[in-house]
Amino acid sequence: MADKKFYLTTPIFYPNAKLHLGHAYTTTVSDILVRYHRLMGEKTYFLTGSDENTQKMVDAARKDGKEPLEFLDGIVARFSSLFSELSISYDQFIRTTDQKAHWPGAQALWQKLVEAGDIYKKEYEGLYCVGHEAFITEKDLVDGKCPDHGTAPEFIKEENYFFRLSKYSDAIRQKIESDELLIVPATRKKEILSFIAQGLEDVSFSRPRKADWPQGLGIPVPGDDSQVMYVWCDALSNYITALGYGQGGELYEEFWPGMHVIGKDILRFHAAIWPGMLLSAGLPLPKTLLVHGFITSGGKKMSKTLGNVIDPEELLAEYGTDAVRCFLARHISPFEDGDITREAFKDAYNADLANGLGNLSARIMQLAATHLEQGTRPEAAEFPAEYIQAMEKFEINKAAEFIWSRIQALDQKITEQAPFKLVKTDLEAGKKIIFDLTQELYVIGCMLNPIMPETSKKIKDAVAANQKPENLFARHD
Repeated sequence: MADKKFYLTTPIFYPNAKLHLGHAYTTTVSDILVRYHRLMGEKTYFLTGSDENTQKMVDAARKDGKEPLEFLDGIVARFSSLFSELSISYDQFIRTTDQKAHWPGAQALWQKLVEAGDIYKKEYEGLYCVGHEAFITEKDLVDGKCPDHGTAPEFIKEENYFFRLSKYSDAIRQKIESDELLIVPATRKKEILSFIAQGLEDVSFSRPRKADWPQGLGIPVPGDDSQVMYVWCDALSNYITALGYGQGGELYEEFWPGMHVIGKDILRFHAAIWPGMLLSAGLPLPKTLLVHGFITSGGKKMSKTLGNVIDPEELLAEYGTDAVRCFLARHISPFEDGDITREAFKDAYNADLANGLGNLSARIMQLAATHLEQGTRPEAAEFPAEYIQAMEKFEINKAAEFIWSRIQALDQKITEQAPFKLVKTDLEAGKKIIFDLTQELYVIGCMLNPIMPETSKKIKDAVAANQKPENLFARHD
């Protein structure tokens, strides 16, 4: 599959605060999919980044008593640290304040929309949600507040440039209905088609440059320095500017179009506004949108008030990278909301890893180290069809469940065939069972590569060296 290409992006995250478990989930799911495609021999490119030209970032910086760009650097460093702790193997981290990598492509895309006759200027007044960095309508509010952020929007009246999104309603609908733009799961496809059926409205595409915004923040609208690009042409364009779009980038020609992994709260932006922009510019649409749900704790949205916030950094410090990745992969569906509590995490860790995978690996490799000759080499792994099918359908939790069914079957095989007893009466027959066990463990180790890369390597190295793996998983009581 060396000629196959796979390009995947996460959303670019707002650097107004430290990342939470939802961000960790998005990036981990993305990383698992990219590692799977690498495992299949495909050439991959993996993009993540930060959405920096935003009012709420400026507000957060001032609240912290820092200049915005200084504040940004500190927050982005924490992004990188968390991604490192999660073993996120991205190829590029794009920052929308990057005037070399991002701004030229964003301005080139804007110019394409102008050439298509789809940018115009008008006075606008409406309700603006700083949390979303978006204008919203009265019908979006619950008790006068944004349901996602629990805050009342601001009333704003200003003159902006607009994008003729309404012009592309039918074309976008057709692309989604035909699965040319594949939206997974089907419930999200149905949701966005219902939204489009109401008729897409033109969207604000610029904001007046505020006098108190620092230089280096906000991309100037081509030909009008009094306005800066609003979030859509700025933020959404990162998916192609990072590949060198507008600057003769070879990566763009090689990898676009690709796949976006997003949360359900930004579906409309990615399945309506972004396709409209690309259609206007005459560019290919993304191949796939994988839309995941929210992560709750104890069935409730995480909040400091409820005291149910679970910090991914704390989980990583206590249990380790692969344990966190394993839980997110196996116990959270990519297609629905998922739940996590500290108790559930500990129980899953002990059952899945300490008593499960870790114990099994130690048992098999202790038998192998004792009874097999040094130099016994694993055979090339053939990936089971069930595993491949699950991964190709983005059903990461099903792929993980299949791996653990193999772990349980292997454990049962040891119990039933008792090679540790057989070697005492029929050495060769016992050694044959032990060898087979090591080969099956090796396949499990290979399948674990996208989900638990460090553990995968430890298991494969142990089989190759014919010795017990070091320091897998100790129980947490």
